[in-house]
Order: sequence, then structure tokens, then C-alpha cells
Amino acid sequence: MLDFCAIDFETATHERNSACEMGICVVENGEIVKTQTWLIKPPSFPYFNRRNIEVHGIHPEDVQDAPTFEDVWHEAEELMYGNLMIAHNASFDAGVLRSCLDYHGFFKPKMEYLCSIQIAKKSWKNLPRYGLKSLAEQHQLTFNHHRAGDDAEVCAKISLLAFNNLMITRNDEVKEVLKKNLKIL
Repeated sequence: MLDFCAIDFETATHERNSACEMGICVVENGEIVKTQTWLIKPPSFPYFNRRNIEVHGIHPEDVQDAPTFEDVWHEAEELMYGNLMIAHNASFDAGVLRSCLDYHGFFKPKMEYLCSIQIAKKSWKNLPRYGLKSLAEQHQLTFNHHRAGDDAEVCAKISLLAFNNLMITRNDEVKEVLKKNLKIL
């Protein structure tokens, strides 16, 4: 049984607690069952760094009526509860999640996470690039890059393809094969 959630954040500024979009893709029994995306009004509102806007295309006016991280966390946590978390460049996304939880005074769940870059490197050795866009192109996956829901779903698809290539079908096998890459939130 292969169960995990892929997560992605977009941020308004260089501050890790400035999540302006969160996407979670839930995988149960090796199948994508749900992808959820939230626009989030960050603590920095209305300030957004121009460079961040250039990356993801999210403007302050897009989130002016959006809920805060505090408002959406319980719904997101339910989707993630008990699951292994996977993210592309996981140190960034885990850092954003940690910072948002700290900023809003939430308890940090004890959650294991993996980086899909490491999963891809284990599965497909010697690729020229392991960025999300490059891996998506390699596997003919189309998506709206730098939008959290799309990035989370493509991360899940790439992880599933890599697990299949590694003949991994259960979470205990994931933990065995990738144990040195496994981290705790």
C-alpha cells in the first residue's frame, strides 16, 4: 500500500512564513485521489516581492479576500494526517510549512518527509537535470509550473513513476530504499 501526500508552496516574499498558495495532492494505494489548492493571504499582505510575483504570477489582489494559513491549516492537516509527505526541493516546502506553523502558533505534527529530487535521482541516474519542469518534460507531463496545486500533483506523479521504476509498492519499501533521505518535519 503506497500512501503519501505531495505538497507545494508559493511564497509572497523571501520570508518562509509568507505562503500565498498551498497545494496538496493525496495518494492512496498508489493512486491520486485528490488535489486541493488554497490561495492564502500571507502575513506580509499587501506586500509581495516583485521577483516572487514574476515566478508564480500571484498578485496581492489575488489573495486580498483569501483565508490566512491559520484559516486553512486544519483542512490541510486532515489531508496530510498520518501520511508521508513528499515535496520537490523538500527543504524549501518543509521550511515554509514549519515557519507557517510557528508563526500561527500551531503544533508541528511529527511527520516524515522526502524530497522528490532524491527519489528521482535514485530512480533515474545520470539525468542532466532533476528540476520539476525537466522531470515533467522527460515524462510528458504537462502542468502550470509554479502554481502550488499543479506542482504538488506533478510531484506526486513523478514520485509514483519513480517508485514504479524502483519496484516500490508499499510505504515500508519507500522507507527502506530511501531511509538515508527520510527527514522529520
